[in-house]
Amino acid sequence: MTIASMTGFARVEGSAGDTAWVIEVRSVNGRSLDVKYRFPPGFEAVERLGRELVKGRLTRGQVTLNVSVSSATGKGSVGINHDVLAAYLDAGHDLIKAGKVKKPRLDGLLSLRGVIDSASDDREGLDEAGEAALGADLARAFDGLKAAREAEGRALNAILKSQLVAMAAALERAKSLAAQQVEIIRDRFTRRMNELLADQAGFEERVLQEAAVLAAKADVREELDRLTSHIDQAHGLIDGEPAPGRKLDFLAQEFMREANTLCSKAAFIELTQTGLELKSVIDQFREQTQNVE
Repeated sequence: MTIASMTGFARVEGSAGDTAWVIEVRSVNGRSLDVKYRFPPGFEAVERLGRELVKGRLTRGQVTLNVSVSSATGKGSVGINHDVLAAYLDAGHDLIKAGKVKKPRLDGLLSLRGVIDSASDDREGLDEAGEAALGADLARAFDGLKAAREAEGRALNAILKSQLVAMAAALERAKSLAAQQVEIIRDRFTRRMNELLADQAGFEERVLQEAAVLAAKADVREELDRLTSHIDQAHGLIDGEPAPGRKLDFLAQEFMREANTLCSKAAFIELTQTGLELKSVIDQFREQTQNVE
């Protein structure tokens, strides 16, 4: 099993009798599955067939299905609707006679709504055989879109896995550095106490007590353990979940939350830098998950 992207495109051309069509279907990322249909009058079957065909093929994404139709034999006619033209002329006769408006020009008259009649066999719809042919081509288009999304998904798979590897490497460095936190905090606190306290009675015991409190607050082992668990969970989602996009997006947020806490608890610059490096990779990871179905 491999993840799929929400971005893809497919184009299919077909015909039935004198009617030819071009089907283009494209998709981009979206929170849920939203399909928009564009087709000429007489081809309402496109939406009905599309609703059935999208089931089982796609689960998320903004999808646009566009069907353009033409006549294979070039049939079609254009003419002037004389009744409509006469009605416009009659309506403006008194205004023209009174000199309130100029006589209309031909190009102006032809631009009025309804004056030009266009009739084309393209928009008469399809018979049963034509609808079957269109349905087959729509299925090919959706299959092509799914294949394109899966192809990009394979590229996304490689990118996400490499980012998880980079996270794991940064995490190992953070674990090594985190072991130094207690000593660094104790040394820093000892120097500060030496500067502030004139009375050294019970000094060592007090240093240990206060350093222990500070070290407990700065303990990042819990965050590191959770980050390790999140990385394992991400691998499982990518390898075994049919449509893990939403879960990966949520997991990326959890990654960032733990990395922010790690940076806020870091007691020295090297651990902070490692935490920032981890955050950078997590940010790239989350950006990629936005396009996972």
